[in-house]
Amino acid sequence: MFNSKKRLAREAVFALLVSSSPLFGQVGLGIPLTHARLRNGLEVIFSEDASLPVVSVAVAYNVGSVNEPAGKSGLAYILENLMFSGSDNVAPFQHFQFINRVGGELSASASEERTLFYQTVPSNQLALALWLEADRMKSLEISEGAFERARSALLDDLAQKKSEPYYDSHLSFDQLVFSDYAHSHPVLGTEADVRNLTVEDVRAFHDGYYAPNNAVLCVTGNFNPAWARELVTRFFETIPRGKDAETSFEPPVYVKRQVVRSFQDPLASSPAFHMGFRIAPRFSNDYYVLAIVDQILFGGRSSRLVRKLLGRDNKIAYQAGGKIDKRKDQSVYKLFCVVNNAAMGDRCQEAIFAELDKLKQKVLPDAELARYKTMFEHDYLERLSSSRERAIFLCESFLSLMKFDDLPLELGKHMKVTAFDIIGILNRYFTAENSIILNVKTK
Repeated sequence: MFNSKKRLAREAVFALLVSSSPLFGQVGLGIPLTHARLRNGLEVIFSEDASLPVVSVAVAYNVGSVNEPAGKSGLAYILENLMFSGSDNVAPFQHFQFINRVGGELSASASEERTLFYQTVPSNQLALALWLEADRMKSLEISEGAFERARSALLDDLAQKKSEPYYDSHLSFDQLVFSDYAHSHPVLGTEADVRNLTVEDVRAFHDGYYAPNNAVLCVTGNFNPAWARELVTRFFETIPRGKDAETSFEPPVYVKRQVVRSFQDPLASSPAFHMGFRIAPRFSNDYYVLAIVDQILFGGRSSRLVRKLLGRDNKIAYQAGGKIDKRKDQSVYKLFCVVNNAAMGDRCQEAIFAELDKLKQKVLPDAELARYKTMFEHDYLERLSSSRERAIFLCESFLSLMKFDDLPLELGKHMKVTAFDIIGILNRYFTAENSIILNVKTK
């Protein structure tokens, strides 16, 4: 255990680094939230919830496939797997054994924007979870053998993906809507790039991004705040700060004009089409309106385009869906529809633009907008309902906003969206001139 004087000294250091401790309750959520920044740059978020005797620990690194150099795609995905390859005090894959042995669960994910690791354990195992994350943050071992195994597994995944219908068309569509390499290449990488990667490439990528000053740690659930602060100080404070990560991107210049292309997919049994609209990025004020627009268009069975395309009485698509695709400083609203034949594809596209025009020209009734907002609020709060989901949500939100004080205000900004805001956003972004369409044809 700690010497008591050392413990008090570390507590004092941590206390100096703790910023304000606002409550999400200021906007009706009732969730305590405390933020700190360690001297090595690690951001730390605590959020207590005594409803269950569990605690979740999540660490998110502000790195994803957008940070990969040209010709070296797949690095972020490989490193997500290599983070379990062992460290100074943890043998390869022993991280899983430690967590499973105490009845916990864990997982990880890599995306275009970030790499996330999280585990949920009984409350009395908080020290274990924090120690495991700190040990690999400080001393991850990347051996030649571990790298070769991870690369082989990724090549197997890529081979499996290549056998799936519409997979290649999704990649081709991304290259249309995101014209720059950083945003357009797949998280899994390409087979040619992955085969050419070396263990030195992986180590260099790790050294550039997987450091405390490029990460956020979140502890949620049933824990003693003073004890949690002491553990975080003990395990993470001595980890050296890394070099400042390269996070800026040269924004591409887009000409606002409709783009229509075709793609032949020999694996597809039915025609399909991708449609996209370039929209404002995540940190823009327009995004709060766009999130409600997403709810209006594809937020459940009662949403406008779900009823229009998949309604019981007028079903004109086999499959239809839409969502906002956020990649650092760029965002696109994407739709994907599978149809019976090319003629039905044309009809679907016409129906989509007709519904968008209707929304642009007629003010959404108050009751309908209120229903969409209620659905959005429910989905938003659902992400805070368990310690694991809350930890993931807080990590992702913090990295998206990069400003702690914005977090408690997020939901309120969405709830203030008006029907006239929606008309303005639809006319600004959801136009034929701003659309990108890729028609997928069968062989």
